[in-house]
Amino acid sequence: MNLPQGFQTASLAAGIKPSGKTDLTAVVSDSPCAWAFAGTLSTAAAASVARNRDLYASGEAVRALLVNAGNANAATGDGGAQDNEEMAGLLAGLLGLAPQAVLTASTGVIGHRLPMPRVRLGVEALRGTFEEALTAHAQAIMTTDLVPKTAERTLSTGQRLVGVAKGSGMIHPNMATMFAFVYSDAEIDQELLRSRFGAIVDRTFNAVTVDGDTSTNDMAVVLANGAAGRADTREFLVALEEVMRDLARQIARDGEGASKLLTVRVTGAATETEALVAARTCAVSPLLKSAVHGNDPNWGRTIMALGRSGATLNLPQLRVSVQGTPVFAGQPLNYDAAQVSQTMRSEEVVFDIDLGVGSAHGEAWGCDLSAEYVRINAEYTT
Repeated sequence: MNLPQGFQTASLAAGIKPSGKTDLTAVVSDSPCAWAFAGTLSTAAAASVARNRDLYASGEAVRALLVNAGNANAATGDGGAQDNEEMAGLLAGLLGLAPQAVLTASTGVIGHRLPMPRVRLGVEALRGTFEEALTAHAQAIMTTDLVPKTAERTLSTGQRLVGVAKGSGMIHPNMATMFAFVYSDAEIDQELLRSRFGAIVDRTFNAVTVDGDTSTNDMAVVLANGAAGRADTREFLVALEEVMRDLARQIARDGEGASKLLTVRVTGAATETEALVAARTCAVSPLLKSAVHGNDPNWGRTIMALGRSGATLNLPQLRVSVQGTPVFAGQPLNYDAAQVSQTMRSEEVVFDIDLGVGSAHGEAWGCDLSAEYVRINAEYTT
């Protein structure tokens, strides 16, 4: 898969990751981009999130993004902020841009300063290596991910949207998710894009949960350089949401230690917000996630989660189905538990829930909870 017109990327191993794998990657556009951004609402946000948020508020045009993996540069004080600013300046100098035209992103272990000598050498080594191929870029942003995550859509008028994402653990976004970057060669109005981006984020990346922990470094960015001409606004926004939804599901499926994707579809809600809250509360429940891992159709876990979610529900009208089999309709239903358990031995387990109070709907994605998740995070830094 290649980037859209007018974008190029370069990636390499700068020695930031102890594994020696690719860990530094940049994307540059030939021309200024219309862009939208969402960053974590964590009050311990990393330096890269804080800087990008300031640039976003200033309305500055951007042309490039520099990402490092293996070091979050979070909880690193003023020194960490200076390192992040220098990182942007290094790429800006390489490309002949102003530093404010470069966005930054960092992911990895919290509480360590960036190894700037390696970053400096790494950025300089990017010179002359830029290309259109996307694979190395998607791989370079990975941490505990098992697979790179990419998605694309092509509009009827030929413009493309191409997205990459990373995320496997510490996934319970409160704005966007882990990392998600979407690049497009469509021309789109920036103010309109920004006005719609938050709602799309809520329906996609904010509907993902792996373990209930919100990262210090989460961000989502869309960059559109207009190289392929004007796009139909509605078609562009639909395609953008499709790309982001695709990436969100891939993140949930690749959750740390996961063996299956958990999808919770809620209908009959009073509002879309309540539908999303109800769905995500179910998807993050350790009890429900454990039941899914064990192929146990214990629908009572959904009742518990819905009751604490804050979403309005009408218990006599509440309906729950597991893998298409109705199991609750205001009261327990007779069903073949062994047969439903067998259907749960699948790569995706779906719970359908009707709250019985309205017409709004929403969907959330998570994964099962396994012993492997505990092992990965018990040994993360040791």
